[in-house]
Amino acid sequence: MAEDCCSFQLISGDGVLNREGLENFSRTTNLSQRGVSYAVVAIMGPQSGGKSTLLNKLFQTDFRMMDAEDGRTQTTQGIWMAKAIGIEPFIVAIDVEGSDSRERGQGGATFEKQSAVFALAIADIVIINMWCHDIGREHAANRPLLKAVFEAMLRLFRLRKTTLLFVLRDQTKTPFERLELSLSGDIEKIWAEIPKPDAYKGTPLGDFFKVEITALPSYEFEEDKFKVKVDRLRQRFFHSISPGGLAGDRRDAQPASGFAFRAEQIWKTIKENKDLDLPAMEVMVATFRCDQIAKETLSRLSSDKTWLALRQDVQARKAPKFKKSIKSILEKTLSQYDMEAIHFKESVRDDKRKELETEALQVLYPAYAAMLRHLRSRALKFFKTRLIKKVKRASRVGFEASIDSTVQYAMDKFEKESRDVSISKVWDASAAKENLFSEIETTKYKAKNQIL
Repeated sequence: MAEDCCSFQLISGDGVLNREGLENFSRTTNLSQRGVSYAVVAIMGPQSGGKSTLLNKLFQTDFRMMDAEDGRTQTTQGIWMAKAIGIEPFIVAIDVEGSDSRERGQGGATFEKQSAVFALAIADIVIINMWCHDIGREHAANRPLLKAVFEAMLRLFRLRKTTLLFVLRDQTKTPFERLELSLSGDIEKIWAEIPKPDAYKGTPLGDFFKVEITALPSYEFEEDKFKVKVDRLRQRFFHSISPGGLAGDRRDAQPASGFAFRAEQIWKTIKENKDLDLPAMEVMVATFRCDQIAKETLSRLSSDKTWLALRQDVQARKAPKFKKSIKSILEKTLSQYDMEAIHFKESVRDDKRKELETEALQVLYPAYAAMLRHLRSRALKFFKTRLIKKVKRASRVGFEASIDSTVQYAMDKFEKESRDVSISKVWDASAAKENLFSEIETTKYKAKNQIL
């Protein structure tokens, strides 16, 4: 069965996020199982620049492409998402509605900026798709786009080291080196002109972005050459998150299991026109996901076959190697949590782990309580056996002291054995100890009356 790219509209042209589609994408593609071994690639650029075509050729996706015979009109509305086919690590491809569209007109600036912020907040690599002949033009479509991109990154207030991959379309006879030099100058100039918060004044572009530039021949007039160049570019996305890869400099990668919730919260914040505080967002996502993971782990514990067998066994008898068995069950539970939560923020992860351990110990406690009943029964039986022997050879003189030493011995024996089967300081045997002492005192009182 061929691999499915699972493309869908993530955000409508009206700015409505498709939560069900996003969750279904994460589930059906197994994205949530990827840990941090995945990359998000978004493409931005002016309308009718061949963005969807480029993504489809790079990643074997099926984004809708413009039909040139129908005229140069808006094809992609809103933001679309798909899985790249045949590339490792897992790549989430995001197709962003083209900027500078006739259909949106002057009112489209808001959505363009919102899209730019979203793409930069969620993506490791942002492809800036632009016409080669626009380089050097003061009012070309790429300048407003670049300005929006840089302003968006500053709004994030974080050095994520996003990779900006500039793809120059329809390369002319101008040598690539000349194009690269000219575009690099434009990029630095736009960055310098952007108003920056005091904390980032004087901060070089390279602290925020890793900039890569490449050029492609015309898809319409040099299709064979175009395919060759795109195939070479596609190879660069393999192992893209490894050192030296396209996204090898990315920082603080977020676990894939929180991707859907994170994307939803980022877009909600953008739509509400609030400052997008990514560190705070990460704490929120980590809290949400670690809580989910803890609940799922606890649910698995409740139906774990090894645990159910031990619980049943200990109801009937004193289970051999009880401490080793129940400790192994607890460690397995915490290990499952650790494996799934490992990439989330450490402080959040650790706090939730402590809560999970407390709740797991509560689930396991009834087995410990059953063991205490067996130990109490053994201690009482031990006392009664010793007591019978003492009664047979008892005399009034010294009987009380002799019995008291037996009581102490039985109580000490129970206390030691109850500690030996416990795996937590919070497991309390005091109630069982009090019951045992009460039973021993009752037995002792009856024996004493026989002697007296």
